[in-house]
Amino acid sequence: MRIKLLVGFILIGTSLFSQDVEETFSGTRILNGHSTETLKKGALEFIIAHRFGDVAGTNGGVQQFFGFDQAADIRFAFEYGVTDKIMIGLGRSKGTGAPYRSLVDGFAKWRLLTQNKERGIPVSLALFGGATITYMTASTDSTSVQSFPKFSHRLAYATQLHIARKFGERVSIAIIPSYVHRNLVAADDVNGLFAVGGAFNFKFTKEMGMLFEYYHAIHDNAVRTTNFNSLSAGFEYQTNGHNFKIVWTNARGFNETQFIPYTYSDWTQGQFRLGFSISRTF
Repeated sequence: MRIKLLVGFILIGTSLFSQDVEETFSGTRILNGHSTETLKKGALEFIIAHRFGDVAGTNGGVQQFFGFDQAADIRFAFEYGVTDKIMIGLGRSKGTGAPYRSLVDGFAKWRLLTQNKERGIPVSLALFGGATITYMTASTDSTSVQSFPKFSHRLAYATQLHIARKFGERVSIAIIPSYVHRNLVAADDVNGLFAVGGAFNFKFTKEMGMLFEYYHAIHDNAVRTTNFNSLSAGFEYQTNGHNFKIVWTNARGFNETQFIPYTYSDWTQGQFRLGFSISRTF
């Protein structure tokens, strides 16, 4: 009798803990930004990401082969699963030059909750913290944000809470409250910037799906008059160990400290671009 009870408790416990919702989004990234997903303990992931130039508008068109003649930004990164719930990453990107080039970024992400119906957990939560530093040559123009009067002026930070829910096997949504702080900004900008991100994922099959992502910066429009919000759409294909994404976006740069505050392209003027990312998990 005791053995039967023990086996029963084990089976119940296994059932409860096996109902965690996996792959709310397929990979640690949605399109430009992060997702609630983390790497498994001991997993190492290598990522290559590329953004081309404008498809249309004054800087695009056939003379620029619809953006393929230009590279808006390129990023290489390694990311590692410290535990099943905590991951870290380090990357390097070319930078867009508006305003920075030669960027190194680092981050940590902690998955606080995993959606689980049996345990009454309706959403997955992840806390993200990241920073970027530029090592570009300082400008001799003392009025430029690229002059870097202090070393700390080369740094920027981002903090986010990722809230995601998966509905059935095909649909997932995410809401991403965000805060970006830059130590040095132009006179027509603000150091601290709040934003709210949103994302939608629809899977055609287990391997293929489409994605939409939008970040709305909250600021005084009379101050940041040349900025636009980051809007992206994409297609992804996942195989064993690989994740491939094709992206259409008006954002030029990578990292939350870049695409949230420094998107200057307008979709309605043809100022959007094609990009891709490939990740390989070992």
